[in-house]
Amino acid sequence: MSSLDARLDVLRGPVEPLPHSARTLAALTANPSCDRSALLDAAGIDKDTLATHLGLSQPMKKSRLALDHGLTFERHVTDPEQGVLVSLLRQALQLPVPHASYKDISNLRHGNGASPPGLRRTHTSQLILGTAEGRLTPPPALLDHPVLTLTVAGRQTYLEPDVIALRHDDVFHIVEIRSFPVIHGRADPLKAAAALTQAAAYILALRELLTSAEPPTTQVSDTVVLINPRNFTRQPTATTYNAAPQIKSLSRHLARLDRLPDLLDTLPPGTTCDLATTPDGTPTRPRDHLVAALATMKPHYTPSCRHHCDLAAHCRTEARNRGSIEALGTTVHDDLAGIDTIHTALDLADGHVRASSGREDIAHALRHAQRIHDELKRDST
Repeated sequence: MSSLDARLDVLRGPVEPLPHSARTLAALTANPSCDRSALLDAAGIDKDTLATHLGLSQPMKKSRLALDHGLTFERHVTDPEQGVLVSLLRQALQLPVPHASYKDISNLRHGNGASPPGLRRTHTSQLILGTAEGRLTPPPALLDHPVLTLTVAGRQTYLEPDVIALRHDDVFHIVEIRSFPVIHGRADPLKAAAALTQAAAYILALRELLTSAEPPTTQVSDTVVLINPRNFTRQPTATTYNAAPQIKSLSRHLARLDRLPDLLDTLPPGTTCDLATTPDGTPTRPRDHLVAALATMKPHYTPSCRHHCDLAAHCRTEARNRGSIEALGTTVHDDLAGIDTIHTALDLADGHVRASSGREDIAHALRHAQRIHDELKRDST
């Protein structure tokens, strides 16, 4: 065990680390300035369980009905007998008819149970490397339910893209099947961006695998195919997106994880978020000990954290108690650049403090807003 692994094990406590997924990797790009999130994710700490121990209200999860709808849509698209996926990709990627062979990695036999990720990853690697090296004739054009690995902070992380497609010119593509609709040719921008960021993790994993090919190659396209329901029907449609910005962003944030030793050095010796429980499920570490441990890790709360982090409510309370401008959102934070606290902003608005050099424009805007607020308040009484 490396020194870094040992230090992360102390931070996590004697529980199994929660493995990364494409979703957690995408969250790295959502708030890259949060040292707290970087440390907890690197240690594999289950933030959902941690939030429960802290007594935090949990964000709304997808309903069982929504999950079933998504699974039904995916099965419809990937059913080889119906040929929906092949038809969509022929149009989106100009996939030639002679090479429309299909391989479902999830159908590997392993006793009476489902195929474990390790076995599926080995088989996926054999098929992809065999295709890249020209050893498979004909190569499979579509790999359904493949398993890849990506090195994250020195550890191998299993990732499961929906589909990997191979064009006739030997370029691999990631295909993601999502249940949110494309209405009049446009998908929800936030949902599409989230899907592309997760797809970026698959692209990086696929490129990492292909560097072991003979000769090494990285022929993985930046173009991602998203397959969604068209309008308010179950009729699927395929749309291509350029994921190059998301790939660059995720690569940059993965590289930032190399600074973990420096972040760990900022923690007091023995700091831990141990989530071990007794046999009856009772937490063994008092809540105030967990709060104190979290306080040693620098957070960076923004309102958008509520969409991707289970600890958002805790960090929001901290930010409000500090009177942090960040608690009011990115727009306010950017507009009041250089002002760290709500208290300072209110003092400038009231004229209780004199604006320092460089803050005159901000102070003028705050006082103007204060006058409008006072006038509206008078008019309402």
